[in-house]
Amino acid sequence: MSEPVRINKYLSEAGICSRREADRQIEKGNVTINGRTAVMGDKVCPGDQVMYGTRKVSAEEEPVLLAVNKPGGIVCTSEKREKDNIVDYVGYPTRIYPIGRLDKNSHGLILMTNQGELADAIMRGRNFHEKEYIVKVNREVTDDFIRKMSQGVFLKELDTTTRPCQVEKVGKRTFRIILTQGLNRQIRRMCEKFQYRVVDLKRVRIMNIRLGDLKEGAYRAVTGEEWEKLQELAFYGKAEHGQGLSG
Repeated sequence: MSEPVRINKYLSEAGICSRREADRQIEKGNVTINGRTAVMGDKVCPGDQVMYGTRKVSAEEEPVLLAVNKPGGIVCTSEKREKDNIVDYVGYPTRIYPIGRLDKNSHGLILMTNQGELADAIMRGRNFHEKEYIVKVNREVTDDFIRKMSQGVFLKELDTTTRPCQVEKVGKRTFRIILTQGLNRQIRRMCEKFQYRVVDLKRVRIMNIRLGDLKEGAYRAVTGEEWEKLQELAFYGKAEHGQGLSG
């Protein structure tokens, strides 16, 4: 940071919260600049000490959030001993790591960041954040299969029942599914319960971030309103509920 920055923007760019939430916390008196309670419109100058509650805020590390179209065969880990790890595959010039997982054999959208609190908030299952997938299976998708998948499926090997979810047939052997949890190999396990085998699994959306026409193996930066909206959803709401199955 080389010039003064408004306090709400400073907190947002440091990956602490959205600007809207920063405004709320400033109004509540939960933010200080050099020991003084911040007020709306305050600016942070280089060298200032900013506290968010009891946490010291530093904007020294430029916040990064990438949308990556992961190919099959790449592993969502930062573990260097894994030769096909996604960090080395993407090759971004600063330290980043994947938010959550996407199975090695699956492909599509994975988010990568250097913002720990944001990553934790996105992965927190109790927040019911939506993830959308297009799935191709080995035989015809029936109405009965769609109904059973959407109602929740007991997975004996995990000793749990999946949350009810939105499922829609989009082709003879293809369906779209929106999950609000991230159990290990969840979609594959759910399909196997009804004697279906997943042939292809592609994630196309995480919350408000869509894969779109991003080429396989490529990435793009998430910025601006898209970044703001993601933070708002991750930290403070379930507002993506109701987006429903996209066309």
